[in-house]
Amino acid sequence: MIDVLVAGAGPAGWALAAACARAGLRTELVDPAPDRPWRNTYGAWWAELSPALRPAVAARGRGTVTGTVSHRLEWDYVVLDNAALRAILAAPGVTVCTDRVLGVRPERHGVVAALAAGSQRRAALVVDATGQRRAVLGGARRPPAAEQTAVGVVVDTATAAPLVRAGEALFMDWRAEHGERGWPSFLYGVPLGGDRVLLEETSLACRPGLPLTDLRRRLHRRLARHGVPVDRATEERVRFTVDTPVPLRRGPVLPFGASAPLIHPATGFSVATALRLAPGVAAAVRTGLESGGARGAARAAWRAVWSPPALVVHAMRRTGLEALLTLHPAEVPRFFDVFFALPEEHRWAYLTGREDVPGTASAMGALFAGAPWPLRRHLVLRGLDPRRRPSS
Repeated sequence: MIDVLVAGAGPAGWALAAACARAGLRTELVDPAPDRPWRNTYGAWWAELSPALRPAVAARGRGTVTGTVSHRLEWDYVVLDNAALRAILAAPGVTVCTDRVLGVRPERHGVVAALAAGSQRRAALVVDATGQRRAVLGGARRPPAAEQTAVGVVVDTATAAPLVRAGEALFMDWRAEHGERGWPSFLYGVPLGGDRVLLEETSLACRPGLPLTDLRRRLHRRLARHGVPVDRATEERVRFTVDTPVPLRRGPVLPFGASAPLIHPATGFSVATALRLAPGVAAAVRTGLESGGARGAARAAWRAVWSPPALVVHAMRRTGLEALLTLHPAEVPRFFDVFFALPEEHRWAYLTGREDVPGTASAMGALFAGAPWPLRRHLVLRGLDPRRRPSS
């Protein structure tokens, strides 16, 4: 019997498996292709990363935002080097198994996981880090889900210069330079390192998500307006859910990473949160295992991920998401003008303070106070209507 079985070899799975191994727990990582390269672009704020993880930063730039006017943020935005991040996270104490977890069966002293190759593993705790499909736990968000969708191209630094200046990271540009009406999208432009820049037309959230064909057309029109060619550029496509509910049943299978869900509904970020949480979750598992066996380990792991303050902040952020989704399209850029004009402490609390209930409440209150009266009326009548609040 092992202590922790982690299903999924992405950044969240590796972060938690490595943290468990370093905590002295017998840990196994199961994935059908554990050496598969990580293809997604992972971003974070520089200040979110621990010193041990900062060598994995591929590119760094001062964040900027444009709603109807421009805002220069006080923080640096970074894009991670996936290969370097994997090398940092890898721990010699993790046993890696090339297989797939088909299902789990709780037992008195833990969990039995059935693998596709026909074998079984007994563990005190099973972690589902397979992403939003929750391949082990099940229960992914059913439609109509609120989704973030995006289509981007990778170009060289000189080609991107009309849109992204050296030393900067364009977090959002809501100007409708694509010339289309309808639900708004923004340009996200970030350096990737190695003379590469990602230019991406992004729909922050829409239920259902904006079609990729629409975003591709908008991107090409926007870039053409600035004389940026895309004929031979490498394309990136993004689609994920931003309103996945927290599982109501808390058993011996712990969802982690995007499965948890740790995705911030206002940004789509989750990797930095998973990296930050992993050591604390591992420590909680070890303490719970020593004091209460398998059940103690599961309870401690769930509390480490979903403490009461984290659940409250998650619900508050979901309320903010619902308010955003009911805005008139023309109000969305103005909404972000108000948000990014708030004092730094309010913005930082809302974007990163996962357990900061007072900070999140203060940020939402300051946003309401700083909004023009038509937007305030909308937030009261629509965004804060109890009938529209998410269930989790």
